[in-house]
Amino acid sequence: MSTAPSDLVVEGLRKRYGNHLAVDDVSFTLAPGASLGIVGESGSGKTTTVRMLVGLERPDGGTVRVGGRDRSTPARGRAERLARAREIQMVFQDPYLSLDPRVPVARCVEEVLRLHHPMDARAREARVAELLDQVGLGEREASALPGRLSGGQRQRVAIARALAAEPRVLVLDEAVAALDVSIQAQVLELLTRIRRETGIAFLFVTHDLAVVRHITDEVMVLKAGRIVEHGPTPRLLDTPADPYTRLLLDSVPHRGWNPSRASAGRRLTGA
Repeated sequence: MSTAPSDLVVEGLRKRYGNHLAVDDVSFTLAPGASLGIVGESGSGKTTTVRMLVGLERPDGGTVRVGGRDRSTPARGRAERLARAREIQMVFQDPYLSLDPRVPVARCVEEVLRLHHPMDARAREARVAELLDQVGLGEREASALPGRLSGGQRQRVAIARALAAEPRVLVLDEAVAALDVSIQAQVLELLTRIRRETGIAFLFVTHDLAVVRHITDEVMVLKAGRIVEHGPTPRLLDTPADPYTRLLLDSVPHRGWNPSRASAGRRLTGA
């Protein structure tokens, strides 16, 4: 785990739904400009974890701090809610969750600037153009409705909209899972460049271990709400220590893939 000064510090995070313990004692740190992958199968607790980080779910226990400021308790008032939103932004698998289909792309991005960064109309227009250019979109896309764009273009708009708040941490929840492989590669390259240019820390949530190799420095593996392994990405993917991590790797089709290894791993781990 990184020993650099941390932007995001999570300690002992817990969440229960009825009798189901969805997240159990999850702790990690994320340094400024770092990239951490959270991986696991459906139901592992990864999405519940990040929803607590951004404030979409309240934790039953534990703390979440960004830059030393506690986010674990409910925000008091509009100013604090906006301040927290500026700290952590989230990009979802389905960009329609953050884009109004009735509003042109430029206005979708401009709304965030109006909310978080007071500036005159000319400055806002210039900043919108800059943000869209940063994600590889131009004037034609700026004037279009989201429904007129491809899935990859809409995800780029969602990324631009998140960047407009100038967050310290960007959470990407299965952000490329719905895209074709070639478009995935383009968006991952875009995200790598953005992290290099801005210094924003990334928290990348995915079930796809092939993706984390290209976008993360460290990986944290969740199973049934608990961390089973956490370490540098190359080490964890090449020489995993936990049987469940090996199961996830054996479940990914590749040249020479033997599905019987994954079946055997499921029996061994009870997954």
